[in-house]
Amino acid sequence: MEAVTTKNVTKVYDSTNVLKGVNLTINQGEFYSLMGPNGSGKTTLVSIIASIRSPTSGTVEIFGKSPGEAKKFIGYVPQENFSSPTLTGKENLMYFARVLGYKKSEAHTITNDLLNKIGLSAEADKRVSHYSGGMRKKLEVATAFFPGVNLLILDEPTTGLDPSARRTFFGLLDELKDEKTTVLLVTHIGADAELASRVGLIDNGVIIAEGDPETLKDESGLENAVTVETVVKSGKVTDILKRFGEPVMETDTGYRIHCKHAEEIIPDMVRSLDSANMKVTRLEMTKPSLEDVFFSLTGKPVGVEE
Repeated sequence: MEAVTTKNVTKVYDSTNVLKGVNLTINQGEFYSLMGPNGSGKTTLVSIIASIRSPTSGTVEIFGKSPGEAKKFIGYVPQENFSSPTLTGKENLMYFARVLGYKKSEAHTITNDLLNKIGLSAEADKRVSHYSGGMRKKLEVATAFFPGVNLLILDEPTTGLDPSARRTFFGLLDELKDEKTTVLLVTHIGADAELASRVGLIDNGVIIAEGDPETLKDESGLENAVTVETVVKSGKVTDILKRFGEPVMETDTGYRIHCKHAEEIIPDMVRSLDSANMKVTRLEMTKPSLEDVFFSLTGKPVGVEE
């Protein structure tokens, strides 16, 4: 059964085409990731799927129904924190349960069950203002797991979390979901997207590639990637690296390039950088990532602001 179907969905804001005829199909029980930079249209698309916004044109179906009709089946966790910091974790979940129409006794049972599942029972009576970022994110994800939710939409859920908290988050997600729950993850982080069974790469309002993570990387034709970090980042480093492979992608901490026979040219690369007084502090060879695939298709890093 198809959980999500969009046909030629467009969205225009002030004469700007944010979405340009998006066609998307996600099956029930699938873990699908929509990956792209800020400004690519991914958040607009999922907000339409979640019935928060309406498309300018095109159609959306959720389990064969319109988003409005299917709203009770959808759990949506936006990027911005929405739990009240002045309430306790338990009070937050009780509030959302009552908003959804559960009786007080039912809300109490559901809340305690969710707090136990997400490992926050001991902190249930603490104000959310005293929670860590990871704890608050877990609490907010729990609001999307009230009984009856079959489609879980997560918009950049790990932004701001450290690697340990990110691993904990996805471990929790794996524990909470069942084979009937469809997960739609929105992210600009390749390592998060690679956990999905299928990934759609979106840029400028268009899905430019789609497939399982390994197939996307294999079909990109990219060679092994070399990550290089130097004491100083400069155009001189970029110029030297271009002698060994292109394109050269700048990262937060250094550079990343794709080279044929990378293991053979690395010694020459290091010598060239040393000769230019560009001391190498880290060098690592890895297989291509989804960020590399996106960069090869668009010429820009997936994490850029637009």
